[in-house]
Amino acid sequence: MNSSRVQVSLDGTRDYEVLVGHALTDTLADRVRALCPTAKRAFIVVDAGLPQAAGAAVGSALSRRQFGVSSITIRPTEGDKSLDTLDRILVALAESRHERRDPVIALGGGIVGDVTGFAAASYRRGVPVFQCPTTLLAMVDASVGGKTGVNLRTSDGSLKKNLVGAFHQPRLVVADASLLSSLPDRQLRAGLAECVKHALLSSEFGDPSLLGWVETNASAILAREDASLTELVARNVAIKARVVAGDEREEAESAAGGRALLNLGHTFGHAIETLPELSPAGGAGDAPLHHGEAVAIGTMAALDAAARLKLASAALRGRVGALLSRLGLPTKVKGLPSGERVLELMGHDKKVQGGVLRLVLPCDGGTCKVVDNPDRAVVLAAIDSIRA
Repeated sequence: MNSSRVQVSLDGTRDYEVLVGHALTDTLADRVRALCPTAKRAFIVVDAGLPQAAGAAVGSALSRRQFGVSSITIRPTEGDKSLDTLDRILVALAESRHERRDPVIALGGGIVGDVTGFAAASYRRGVPVFQCPTTLLAMVDASVGGKTGVNLRTSDGSLKKNLVGAFHQPRLVVADASLLSSLPDRQLRAGLAECVKHALLSSEFGDPSLLGWVETNASAILAREDASLTELVARNVAIKARVVAGDEREEAESAAGGRALLNLGHTFGHAIETLPELSPAGGAGDAPLHHGEAVAIGTMAALDAAARLKLASAALRGRVGALLSRLGLPTKVKGLPSGERVLELMGHDKKVQGGVLRLVLPCDGGTCKVVDNPDRAVVLAAIDSIRA
């Protein structure tokens, strides 16, 4: 599989493609010009973790396509996924005289894509955004579907994940798998957590063999073999696209599941991700948890809850735990506070409705279910199951 195109079908007027393949960044400027033929300017938000040459190359290519180019660099941390960073981008857009038809390009990981998308949704009430994800997590999840936003720091100093944002679909997503060859190992592993999540709901969205395929190809994926990485990204994007097409704004009732199913592992995961002292191996040098690491641990908690509620077998939990371990992801964490404290943090999750907790739990057979108001004792036991 050298390259592929995945269509994200919405209402016919906002449909877009996700391009997956190698060396696609080289074609980005041509694609932006084709979709924005009358634009005069382009604005790039660059991930500070990228080599300086990466942003410069995209900027030069856009200049050759007759765009006046401006850019800003932001740090890809949860603390910097903030209203302050949003303000910096918006001010820079205004000072560059960016107009409504002029594109904004997100070049970086999931945090950069989320903040850039929100800036594009907000500036002049909406300008075109192009997502050019550079991490596995961003390629398979964050760049597709139009969810944008920032975290909110409340007066008590706590961080509320993705509490402020908007739905703003991109004009195009360019997922250049060749960029993954230089991605740090920890970031690659973090993205694989989202791939395992997709595999646990894949039967419902047209790809029932995905979990087995990841198990079979784990070594090739970790070795960054081109064909395996491209297929991994394309299959995960296809699942995400089907979910989004059926429930773009996550409005389906719990019984229908819909886009909420993509939050498997995230209610537990987001709660522990906001605890800055936690790390995958328990050492301060690795703190805090990366998003994918928190999702991996949260998925294990969800599998424990599912087994207790007779939705999934203990065998499924063992199978997924073994796969996550093979992929180098944590399945437990040291230093977790009391179950009551974690449960309190889970209460800030965006999926809470009317003060009622909602969990996405896996079932046997590659499907998932939204469970409203799960038994408190089950949730506390699931939290205890991920203590190292």
